[in-house]
Amino acid sequence: MDIFKYGHEEIEYLKRKDKRLGAAIDKIGMIKREIIADPFTALVSNIVGQQISSKAAETVWNRLCNLLGNITPESIAKASLSEIQGCGMTLRKAGYIKGIADVDISGEVNFNTLYTLTDIEVIKKLSSLNGVGVWTAEMVLIFSLCRPDVASYGDLAIRKGMMNLYGLKELTKEKFYKYKKRYSPYGSIASLYLWALSVI
Repeated sequence: MDIFKYGHEEIEYLKRKDKRLGAAIDKIGMIKREIIADPFTALVSNIVGQQISSKAAETVWNRLCNLLGNITPESIAKASLSEIQGCGMTLRKAGYIKGIADVDISGEVNFNTLYTLTDIEVIKKLSSLNGVGVWTAEMVLIFSLCRPDVASYGDLAIRKGMMNLYGLKELTKEKFYKYKKRYSPYGSIASLYLWALSVI
């Protein structure tokens, strides 16, 4: 299992910058979050997980893996729309997945070169695809490309974790970005802890 790697340097930086976050880090300890190293597979996985619970996403993902074997543009292209939908997703979502396979096969997007692009360039390229928004692109940045400084305003759980951490009843966009700036250049590591804090 590949995991998102971080260590002492990132932890100590965040603890120096934010005492509350530092206390949470000490309490929670190191977090092991699985990554999908292949950006194409990671993007399909994130589309599967859009707007459904983690448990439901895992079920649908396992069915898709069983259907296709390896998640590749070619295996998706060979499967019918109804077969993909039959894994437990909407027709629209199945269409997005087919569409992403098509843009790879046509050469419109080379997913293997995403690691050469900046965070902003990756977000721009991926969010231009049908069914892919900024949040989905940001999840690929963290959980495939392992970029260190991503804290997504579009992620409800991250916002909830931030509110729990600082005892806030509401969180303005302005305040979110103030904290995000504080965490930089290790926003992704802060995000791991904010996700953990969202369920407390």
